[in-house]
Formats: sequence, C-alpha cells, structure tokens
Amino acid sequence: MASLAHLHDPGVIMTRTPLRVSFAGGGTDLPDFYERDYGAVFSTAIDKYIYVTVKRHGAVFNEAIRLNYSRSEQVNRVDEIQNDIARECMRFLEIDPPIYISTVADLPASTGLGGSSSFAVGLLNALHAFRGERVSAGQLAEEASHIEIDVLKQPIGKQDQYAAAFGGLNFFSFRPGGAVTVEPQRLHNGALKALFECIVMFWTGHQRDSSSVLGEQKANTPFKLNSLLSMREHAVQLQKLCRNGAFDIGRFGRVLDESWRLKRELASTITTGQIDGWYRAALGAGAEGGKLCGAGGGGFLLFIARPERQCAVRQALRDLIEVPVGHEVHGSQVCTPFVTL
Repeated sequence: MASLAHLHDPGVIMTRTPLRVSFAGGGTDLPDFYERDYGAVFSTAIDKYIYVTVKRHGAVFNEAIRLNYSRSEQVNRVDEIQNDIARECMRFLEIDPPIYISTVADLPASTGLGGSSSFAVGLLNALHAFRGERVSAGQLAEEASHIEIDVLKQPIGKQDQYAAAFGGLNFFSFRPGGAVTVEPQRLHNGALKALFECIVMFWTGHQRDSSSVLGEQKANTPFKLNSLLSMREHAVQLQKLCRNGAFDIGRFGRVLDESWRLKRELASTITTGQIDGWYRAALGAGAEGGKLCGAGGGGFLLFIARPERQCAVRQALRDLIEVPVGHEVHGSQVCTPFVTL
C-alpha cells in the first residue's frame, strides 16, 4: 500500500472507474460454479464511467454525512446510510464523519454493465485516497468483492469488480477458494481496433435488478452445469481467437451467439419476447452475433456487425437508442482535481 500523504485532506478526491462488457463466460464467476471446478470470463472495460467524489463535509451543515447519487441522503451516523455499498465501504475502511460523497455515471444503473461493482471499486479507491493511501487494483477488486458478496450477500460473481479495478481487455480465471487470475490480452495486427469497430450497442430502455436474475440462476446451477461448462469454453475460445494473428470477427460474433443461446436458458427472467425479437432482427440485418449484457432481463443489447452491415442493423433496431462504446485500457483511477494519478 503506497502512501498518498501529500494528498491527505486534499479538499476533493475524485475517482473515475470504467464500466465493462462481458463477452463470454458470465455465470461461471459465481461461487456455485467455480467452487466445483473453475470459471473463466473474457471481458473488456469500456469508455463509460462512474465518477465518485469524496471530501470532508463542512462543520456548518446540520448533517455529518451527505450522499448524493440518484437520491440524496443527509444523516449523522454511518449506520443510518441507506445506500448499502456506501455504508459498508465506510464501515470496512472505518471512515469517520463528517464526509460528503457524490457519484454520477455516464449510463443508468441496473443495465448490465457492472455499474454497482464499478461504484464499489470507485468509492473504495476514493476512500483509500481520502485516508492518504494508494492501493493495488487487486486489493480494490477483492475488497469490493468482499463487501458485495460476503457482507451484502449479493448473489453475484467477481468478474465485475476485477474488470472495474484492472481495466483493459482481460481473460479472468476464477478458482476454487476464490483466487482470481488476471490475464491482460495483447491483441495483434490491429485486432483490438477491428473488434471495437464491429461493436454496436443499443439501450433496450429496460432496467432490471440483477440480484433476482442471478438468484434464480444460482439456484439452477446444479442443473445447468453442461451449459455453464460450454460457456466457459466460449471464453477460452475468444481468448485463443484474439491471440491469433489472423483475427476472425465472424467467428468472434458466432461464439457470442452460441454463448447467448446457452445463457438465455439459465433462468426464466434472462430474456423476454421483445428482447428476442430485437435480437432476431439484428441477426437478420447482418449482425454476426450478439448478447444481452449482464445478468439479463433488460439493459443493453450488444452486437458484432461488420462496418458495412451496421447501417442495416441500426435500421432494424431504429426504435432503440444506440450508445457508441470504445475500449478503456485503465481501471479505476484517482483524479484530484484535474490530474490522473
């Protein structure tokens, strides 16, 4: 743990933490699966962020703690905080009031891009800096996982916390006992640029609670092991494909399609008739493959489509809002106030 003593009591601490897109392997990062064997996820951080601001709250205010997110809280004790992640992060790091915490995001919450874990990672990063500490990406990921999974008992995996903390394009392995291996992917011959040029992503207009979807998926795990093993193999296939000098975007899209068709069978709430209709329309317009991001039930539809087919895909999904995305190489960063550390 490095010291940021020269920044302690800095006035304002800000962190910027990326959201993520998981291409394949989601669900195998749940303990109910990886404790039986191992899990694997192939994912990337994207250039959409959650920003967390932390500062010492002024003595002239009536409350000792003020939080601003999608709602506002003014309380005097940590145990009065309604935001579960904020409360438990403060408890975990033994942060004493007075304190002000604010967060804003580029995209809505509960949309399948790992936003809650990005918030947890970003807030922990900010609170460590507030205490004059700089910590590793691995420590941030493990602390966020502990708070969300062990303390708050969320039925989620560990991929989102690691994607937010490390950034970049990664192959994550989840081992029995909870150990995580991070393998950053170094693509050759412009493959990363080619990949992101073929990504189109659309907002379905529906937010969802991932906990309910993942809770059902968790209960179904013993009955869906073969599907999950195949989904893990899809993550391995994408890793091998991206390491291949002759990158095949068509094959990449087809693996996503195969994985999505398996994933939609893991729980009854993963997809809807409307989502399936949009998916069929995009493939009919020339998309190579795609998926619904995150646990399911709503959020963002992502497709792999060659540039010459993207106009047709956009026309097929003209009732949806397209959100351009790019690659983000960095994980959660401390910025204060204009310098990235």
